[in-house]
Amino acid sequence: MAQPVVLLGAGRGEICGEFPLARVAAARPVLLVDPFPPARWARPYATAHLAADPADAERTAGALRRHSPAGVLAWSPEYLPAAARLAARLGLPGLPYETAVTCADPPALRALLDRHRVPTADPADTEGEPVSAETVVLDDEVRIVALTRTTPGPAPARSPLRHGVHAHDGLLHNRFLRQCVERAVCALRLTHTVAHITLRLTARGPRVLGVAPYPPGDLITLLVERATGVDLAGAAATLATGGLPDVTPTRQRAAAVQFAYPAVTGRLTHLHLDPAAADEPCAERMVLTRRPGDPVTAAPHAGITDRLAHWVATADTPAQCEHALRRMSHHLTATVHPAPRIRAA
Repeated sequence: MAQPVVLLGAGRGEICGEFPLARVAAARPVLLVDPFPPARWARPYATAHLAADPADAERTAGALRRHSPAGVLAWSPEYLPAAARLAARLGLPGLPYETAVTCADPPALRALLDRHRVPTADPADTEGEPVSAETVVLDDEVRIVALTRTTPGPAPARSPLRHGVHAHDGLLHNRFLRQCVERAVCALRLTHTVAHITLRLTARGPRVLGVAPYPPGDLITLLVERATGVDLAGAAATLATGGLPDVTPTRQRAAAVQFAYPAVTGRLTHLHLDPAAADEPCAERMVLTRRPGDPVTAAPHAGITDRLAHWVATADTPAQCEHALRRMSHHLTATVHPAPRIRAA
């Protein structure tokens, strides 16, 4: 059996993580490391689960040596420093510890980028469209394999309502955006990694908001694969184990995902998906992510855990995807019993 790749922070949370976890599992055996057991949807993709605290690098590294891992991959920002420490202790490829700590700390990240004169934007500033450059760094070569355009919800939470990827996005040829991405990669000394680099398109040009050197969430890996054929999660696993993945695009399409949030805050009493949704042209999938009885919060404070469902469409153009998403939304019905208002004394 091939040596496993260690994943920190994977296998929990929303079912949106299933697709990238499945892609990593297709490339390598997966060893999940987390103090908590993996969610039910994650278990089929894990070769083993090690109940350990990744922050305790010495003890966890000792336990991992028995499994002879080939690489360590973080799945979320809070695990970046732990992944860097474990990789160093095990003599495996990985991010420099200082880079991992900086990427996990937004103020420190912005300060570093500012010192290197990388154009940045204040995350609190909501003027301009947010986009993300899905980037693969191969030694000194920086490849932007796709751009994700995001429609945010209302402030203050601004939770994503929709993500879209188009293989022919005109911004892929924007030299100012490419320069921002390349300068951010250089400032952070990123090598052999997949990075999700968020930017804001302002009147002064693209500005970097954040850098996440691990596979993106929210089914963005699925959208990129459906639109371009590039497997970001599999590429991340290959890079984490010292290999060089093939990230040559093999498709020229569009893909998009939409998320449903409750209209009011309270307790979900009814949630139904008409099976006819599967017959919609361009429909990729439509998944319920909450159950009746769950407490939910409406916008503008809704978060990822309040999502009722998501659905994905693939087509030749973004306009066709948008039309399909609208049609698919008609197949979802939900009822929320409002939470009682607290009267002021």
